[in-house]
Amino acid sequence: MASLLVIGGCNDVKQPSNLAEVLDTGVLKVGTTYGLTNYYNGPSGPVGFEYELADGFANYLGVKLEVFPFYNLSELFPQLANNHINLVAAGITVSPERAQTFTFGPAYQQASEKLVFKQGKEWPRKIEDLNGELVVIADSSHHESLLKVKQNYTQLSWQQTEDKDVEELLEMVLNEDLDYTVADSNILALMRRRHPELAIGFSVSPEQNIAWAVNKNQDDSLLAALIEYFGIIQSNGTLAALEDKYFGHVRNFNYVDTREFIKSVRDILPKFKPWFEQYSGDLDWRLLAAMSYQESHWKPNAKSVTGVRGLMMLTLATAKDMGIKSRLDPEQSIKGGSTYLASILRRIPARIQPPDSTWFALAAYNIGLGHLEDARVLTDRQGGNPDMWVDVKQRLLQLRQKRYYKTTKYGYARGNEAVAYVDNIRRYYDTLVWLDDQPPQILEEQSPSEKGAPINELQPAIENSSTSITAQN
Repeated sequence: MASLLVIGGCNDVKQPSNLAEVLDTGVLKVGTTYGLTNYYNGPSGPVGFEYELADGFANYLGVKLEVFPFYNLSELFPQLANNHINLVAAGITVSPERAQTFTFGPAYQQASEKLVFKQGKEWPRKIEDLNGELVVIADSSHHESLLKVKQNYTQLSWQQTEDKDVEELLEMVLNEDLDYTVADSNILALMRRRHPELAIGFSVSPEQNIAWAVNKNQDDSLLAALIEYFGIIQSNGTLAALEDKYFGHVRNFNYVDTREFIKSVRDILPKFKPWFEQYSGDLDWRLLAAMSYQESHWKPNAKSVTGVRGLMMLTLATAKDMGIKSRLDPEQSIKGGSTYLASILRRIPARIQPPDSTWFALAAYNIGLGHLEDARVLTDRQGGNPDMWVDVKQRLLQLRQKRYYKTTKYGYARGNEAVAYVDNIRRYYDTLVWLDDQPPQILEEQSPSEKGAPINELQPAIENSSTSITAQN
């Protein structure tokens, strides 16, 4: 940080620079909005992608972070304009209109804006197909994008709301209280793991940069610090790791799989939940349950072509080592799988912290510790961080390529399957955590409806549902 202390404030020595003021007070004041990826208070304290990025910036500056969360952008932006906060970190897109009022730091993600409707309703493929009520967040980039669209489609109309956030609008679409709304692709990717009936009609805008905003009328000292901070976390892998933590496992959406999982949570999981809770030990029982669903779809008699069997798909040798007499007995299988996963976790180097250590253990459960170590060695050889999942999972894919696996100790492996295995478990786990925190009636409401268009008729909308969440490199 020493190199930044002299930046700014040279034009008027009587006025401290924006950065100097932060350093002098020892406090970085960050404005954001409540939301799934921005900021909220979790069981163990504040969480959120934007919160973690802001906390990292405060640590980089050596100051205390103070977060000022607001319920809507119309309240948040004036706080920055009036210098009540130092910056806005709220996953906001960089639009030409906003660039006239604020200065933006480096882009750290990209997202496109999607027109959202409820699956089973008539699919709006273009603006002309809209036939119903469209509501978006007031003062949002979605409103700005619609204004641009309206220049060519004068019949387009919509309403703005300050009383709802995007999650509430999406739930209104689900409940058929609203026909359409617009959501950023990154938020939508997470929401569809909870609500698979959310469908994408078309893109309202192309991919746009997401960045933090600072006061345009202040000097550039804080902006210079931002540029340096994001440069550092991009080069050392911190940004990629955070992006992977929040979004890496939800890039690809499978409508059929998601609705089948939620149906299984309702119909099948209650039979086995007491055993997942009983034998989870230091693990979260929901992680164990998600892992079991990935392994067997909670089918006690499941069997693979390789001979693994049961709810936790144990090999005969592993079951024997874990003291399991019957792999087809649900209770024994859960106990054996939990014990085995815990033993793998103990063998992951202590310097590797959660959640990376958990993803490593899951990958090893699938592919073996030897192949996992091969991928970590390849990561180190190629200049990546062998202790970060976001780097190692790229090298797991290389274990299928001869020019790489011939240099490893354990040789060829289907590393792509291990990566998909971990991503799927993370998706199931996220959905379970959310469902577990809801009132009992919510699960019944979220169970997929058998009504609506057949799956084969919905396939075009499913194929049109790919999301774009790109960390900038």
